[in-house]
Amino acid sequence: MTLLHLSLSLFSCLLLVLAPTFIDSAHVSDPELVVQEVNQKINASRRNLGVLSCGTGNPIDDCWRCDRKWEKNRQRLADCAIGFGKHAIGGRDGKIYVVTDPSDKDVVNPKPGTLRHAVIQDEPLWIIFARDMVIKLKEELLMNSFKTIDGRGANVHIAGGACITVQYVTNIIIHGINIHDCKKRGNAYVRDSPSHYGWRTASDGDAVSIFGGSHVWVDHCSLSNCADGLVDAIHGSTAITISNNYLTHHNKVMLLGHSDSYTRDKNMQVTIAFNHFGEGLVQRMPRCRHGYFHVVNNDYTHWQMYAIGGSAAPTINSQGNRFLAPNDHVFKEVTKYEDAPQSKWKKWNWRSEGDLFLNGAFFTPAGGRASSSYAKASSLSARPSSLVASVTGNAGALYCKKGSRC
Repeated sequence: MTLLHLSLSLFSCLLLVLAPTFIDSAHVSDPELVVQEVNQKINASRRNLGVLSCGTGNPIDDCWRCDRKWEKNRQRLADCAIGFGKHAIGGRDGKIYVVTDPSDKDVVNPKPGTLRHAVIQDEPLWIIFARDMVIKLKEELLMNSFKTIDGRGANVHIAGGACITVQYVTNIIIHGINIHDCKKRGNAYVRDSPSHYGWRTASDGDAVSIFGGSHVWVDHCSLSNCADGLVDAIHGSTAITISNNYLTHHNKVMLLGHSDSYTRDKNMQVTIAFNHFGEGLVQRMPRCRHGYFHVVNNDYTHWQMYAIGGSAAPTINSQGNRFLAPNDHVFKEVTKYEDAPQSKWKKWNWRSEGDLFLNGAFFTPAGGRASSSYAKASSLSARPSSLVASVTGNAGALYCKKGSRC
């Protein structure tokens, strides 16, 4: 280990000891109080992360990845969430369900041992996989509440068919899955619980579609090349964290908010943290409407049009990210204000704080910089942008072997 790497590791450990307490993800009525709380607790640790630190500085990973017996303590992961989705417990309080069969032949009466059979159950379940598998879903995978899909310990791909839908359910964790090449499906009957199945119209072909869902955490997934979005959240969805994912080879990456006229999304709160937005991406990282969005400590190494955009006056709080602009001089701008003249969007609240801009990248802010304006879009304390390479270096589905650290 070089002196430089040793210094960086020690610095990362120090940061973990000084890690802040994260604010509550509930909708806040007193913005100034929340800002005061964050400032007061800036040097407090939520879980004493420095004790078990692996030196990455990533508060989610350092909460669980140091444990060599992670496979015996799988459900501990649910206590490691941060941001607006930090209360998503998934199947923490339920039994372990082992998926043994990658097939998806009957979407109305799914076979026991399949992923579809697991996710529709009424009881909380922590779903794991017996071995490596590729699951080609015949129709959308309609999840029931209080479920975790945990791909650790196996190389699991959901690919080549329909993908995951989180519709009007709560407490969902999706972790460690490769989701790619998702297709549009629909016009079919699909079961969503042991006691109900119904007719599904055509789906969009998202990797993960969150429709009226709440308390949702998507972490350490590798996402690419789907028919519509990679992660879309619409129709009143809120309390969401999208973290540690590796996103590549896609056009419209992430849509947060259904439409300019759908005002129920005004209460949407989403944290986007520690993700790597990689090669082959074009736009919408994310594209926001109405709500409150904390974009923090992500690594943006590729975009072809823009990185962060929005319409309908969303509040966007960009902190501690690294933005590497494309070589094309026309697309150096990180931001894109859509469907509004400058006279309107200049009154919205979009700020960049502590971001690192490379290769001519630049962020066009709007509105004021007062902390109170961003209280509802603040969910954790940003690390310095100089640490982005460290905290995002393991983004995507991890290789986890039993008896070893992931």
